[in-house]
Amino acid sequence: MTFTASRSRSLRNHPGAAAVALAATAALLAGCSSSDDKSDPLAEDGASGDTVVVGSNNFPESTLIADIYGEALKAKGIKVTYKPNIGSREVTYGLLKNGSVTVLPEYNGSLLSYLDPKAEQKSADAVNAAVKSKLDSTLTLLESSSAEDKDSVSLNAETAKKYKLTSESSLDDLKDIAPDLVFGGSPEFQTRQQGLKGLESEYGLEFKSFKALDVGGPLTRAALTKNTVQAADIFTTDPTITKEGFVVLKDPKNLFGFANVTPLVYKSGLSQEGVDALNAVSAKLDTKTLLDLDSQVQLENKDPLDVAKAWLKSAGLA
Repeated sequence: MTFTASRSRSLRNHPGAAAVALAATAALLAGCSSSDDKSDPLAEDGASGDTVVVGSNNFPESTLIADIYGEALKAKGIKVTYKPNIGSREVTYGLLKNGSVTVLPEYNGSLLSYLDPKAEQKSADAVNAAVKSKLDSTLTLLESSSAEDKDSVSLNAETAKKYKLTSESSLDDLKDIAPDLVFGGSPEFQTRQQGLKGLESEYGLEFKSFKALDVGGPLTRAALTKNTVQAADIFTTDPTITKEGFVVLKDPKNLFGFANVTPLVYKSGLSQEGVDALNAVSAKLDTKTLLDLDSQVQLENKDPLDVAKAWLKSAGLA
């Protein structure tokens, strides 16, 4: 199917996020990672010599992936410094263009939506090709991982057990069940094509009722946990999935688009050895792994740098 992506998370896609992110940056400089060699995220000093600057947006998963990228580069003998918790895409994109940041974790469909809000997205490869055609000439996109962080229809454990659905089940399997289920999500989810409208047109799903909550946040997670709603819009790498045993249903028609974790790079600042190192990370990183790593950081309060190093070692990348 063909669609135009519309991500919900403001820090990834909201055109007005820059001012908020800039105002909040000072409070965020303490960071949510203890990675070494951290520097002022908004300083435009750039890399010096052969130093690669790895940046991240100001949410925990971005910081974790940045640590993975940075430590993978260090394992190849490349000198790395970090700029964590920079802010929104409006800020990070500018820092990449001027070389202040060399590498940044991105989400391919969300980046394309930022570069061209009207762009249609037919496949992950097509998305990446479109991104490359829209990028500033100083930048390039490396190979995407299969790991995605995007909207999903998730069931609570009680509902999944009742209807014998598992993580191998898909949205097609809900057609006869949906009339018995209350669905929870943000108010706008009710009217979006990448929401209830699309679930009906693409999968024939008509739910018993809809409960307006928040954008995959604490209200939605709590309602699903307490069985106030039986199905909800939950982001695919939300650690609550692991903690509460939510079952994420597969989306074979790609209604919710593409959000593959992908390195965005300032071309002249990264050697071919560095490119190869980051592509090797992408080849190993999948959604299940990212969910597990996010859970270690956000539920078990582990240092993201330690989590990054341990995973790279287990994957044979360090």
